[in-house]
Amino acid sequence: MNFTFKVEGGDFTNAGTASSHVKKMMKQLGVDAGIVKRTVVALYEAEVNVVAHAFRGVITVDIEEDKIYVKLEDEGPGIPDISQAMQKGFSTASPKVREMGFGAGMGLPNIQANTDNLVVNSEVGKGTTLEITNYF
Repeated sequence: MNFTFKVEGGDFTNAGTASSHVKKMMKQLGVDAGIVKRTVVALYEAEVNVVAHAFRGVITVDIEEDKIYVKLEDEGPGIPDISQAMQKGFSTASPKVREMGFGAGMGLPNIQANTDNLVVNSEVGKGTTLEITNYF
């Protein structure tokens, strides 16, 4: 089962659309509730990161018999230091994003805590790609 979602930078109104859809599909497929929760938390955090930091992005979801694989590719500023960005509390969110209650620096650490496998690649000035895998 494959799905693709487009995400627009700055569109906080629709942030969470992909994670909500994926949650519904995983529940319909009878995936363990704990795995659904972990996956949705990771995907929501990743979606918000695209909305908060990038110009736009594409989320590709592949649900297989034994796992879910999610790839988020964004066009944005990129992450200069991935290991620093993985630290709890580190954030490059703008004051405007922080005023809306986002940008606390928990996104990437929370994504990592809720995935079985996370791969982060980024190129400054081009964008960031996250690959998330959770096994059933």
